[in-house]
Amino acid sequence: MNDAANRPDLWLREVHQDAVALGFRVVRSVFSGRSDHQQVDVVETVAHGRVLLNDGIVMLSERDEFVYHEMIAHVPLFVHPAPRRVLIIGGGDGGAAREVLRHRDVERVVMVEIDALVIEACRRHLPKVAAAFDDPRLELIIGDGVAYAAAGGETFDVVIVDSSDPVGPARPLFDAGFYRSVANLLADDGILVTQAESPFYDASLQQRMLAHQRSLFPRLHLYLFPTLSYPGGLWSFGFASRGLCPVADFDARRLDAAGLALRYYNAAVHRAAFALPGLVLESLGGLLDPVPL
Repeated sequence: MNDAANRPDLWLREVHQDAVALGFRVVRSVFSGRSDHQQVDVVETVAHGRVLLNDGIVMLSERDEFVYHEMIAHVPLFVHPAPRRVLIIGGGDGGAAREVLRHRDVERVVMVEIDALVIEACRRHLPKVAAAFDDPRLELIIGDGVAYAAAGGETFDVVIVDSSDPVGPARPLFDAGFYRSVANLLADDGILVTQAESPFYDASLQQRMLAHQRSLFPRLHLYLFPTLSYPGGLWSFGFASRGLCPVADFDARRLDAAGLALRYYNAAVHRAAFALPGLVLESLGGLLDPVPL
């Protein structure tokens, strides 16, 4: 996108499933590069600050990235009774790691990101998102998350799969074999949270994801959050465990005691995120477990 820098009429347009589009007016191109895996761009926009794109697909905007990252991290960490070891697969922008490492009791975070260029671009051009890469509790591995999970070895209390859309290098992160490998990495009371796409546009993908996880986890849930940066304005995460309930086992007192200055996530939002609308229950109700609301 460098050749279009500083054009006053430049718009970033992301087309989703060849059916709908989301647009941002661009001030200038900040970074553009190509790795062995994908095209990586950072652009400055009029209304959303800097926006990160992988292969032309919006990953985050400075305007609302905190919503996504607070919800992917704090929901499982305030349900698990004592999260000490966390694995993040993907999440090369660093936002999920930033939020996980705000938990003082977390002792170790392993982050496996396939594309070093994403990390480099975010360190240089999105430093508030990538603020935790130098935390000594974080071990950063540049490699294939699928291969890392399959190799096994270490056990984790929480696994967060912060993947991009199921295309290119992220496609295997939605496969049944990957979920089996992740299940083997989790402690008995472990929690898996996965990026789960749009309830409006990706119901069939959500059905496959949950079907792949059904035999591995006795409890399957979906939770929702708003987004300014993804098509449809409503996005989801999957929550899977062998017993912990994301609402009944949520401890709001721990959240209060943590004293975190959060901009979106709070106790009421946590519970409400699991109150699913009819369109989700119609497509996924048979695959999801109920929660006490």
